[in-house]
Amino acid sequence: MEYTVSADEIRRVKGLGFLQDKRYPDVFNARVITTNGKITAEQARALADASEKFGSGAVAMTVRLTVEIQGVKYENIEPLREYLAKFGLQTGGTGKKVRPVVSCKGTTCQYGLIDTFALSEKIHKRFYEGMRDVALPHKFKIAVGGCPNNCVKPDLNDVGVIGQRVPTVYLDKCRGCKKCRVESACPIKIAHVEAGKIVISADECNHCGRCRNMCPFGAVTDYVDGYKIYLGGRWGKRVAQGRAMSKIFTSEEEVMAVIERAILLFRDEGADGERFADTVARLGFENVEKKLLG
Repeated sequence: MEYTVSADEIRRVKGLGFLQDKRYPDVFNARVITTNGKITAEQARALADASEKFGSGAVAMTVRLTVEIQGVKYENIEPLREYLAKFGLQTGGTGKKVRPVVSCKGTTCQYGLIDTFALSEKIHKRFYEGMRDVALPHKFKIAVGGCPNNCVKPDLNDVGVIGQRVPTVYLDKCRGCKKCRVESACPIKIAHVEAGKIVISADECNHCGRCRNMCPFGAVTDYVDGYKIYLGGRWGKRVAQGRAMSKIFTSEEEVMAVIERAILLFRDEGADGERFADTVARLGFENVEKKLLG
């Protein structure tokens, strides 16, 4: 039997991760958080069972790596939440707060330069879980990418982190080979031999690390591993391209500190209803970067 759920109650359960199905007055889609897009086999079975017990039997994937159990009747909301909690799963991911982090599979990907699963889990625990009570001017999205392939589009998130591998070139070891292996390995074609020596432009290099150990004479063997951070990206009705901070960060602690400062700056200086991209534009990127670098 269908019955109407009040507007106040619809808003309340939305805060718990239950979004109303526009076709029915008392049916909702339950948004289940996966931390970083990775769940156990037991949790996958629990999601399927929960969908049959409390929903329509359908499970949908979202673009932000959460899972929606569809067709949940209003009266099944609390029983579903209690059931999922037994398997370490929770609903949520809505509101003017830090949203669930999105991560690529850089930990296991052949191109991955950082442990994206580990970093995104730390971000999830510290900022999604740890700051659930922090009200922000608008939603705040974070993405972690393992390399410059940008599969999760970090530069289109409020804050994006990308793994980096910055090459060190030893010109004394370069022999200026006619067919340079470093030049051939460069996927964006900015490495080249000039005047008998390999040249890799610091301004153009995207730090993918694909040229590592390609030189048989050891001209490009050493690298500095790190993280590039983008600020003020946004995808949606009004797209904003995030801008990279001028520094390559070399520790997770630095990355976590910058993310925390960005969230707190948005809380304190963002206008109600504006996205972080608008805050950055209004305050000026250089000013925001200076504040975040402390």
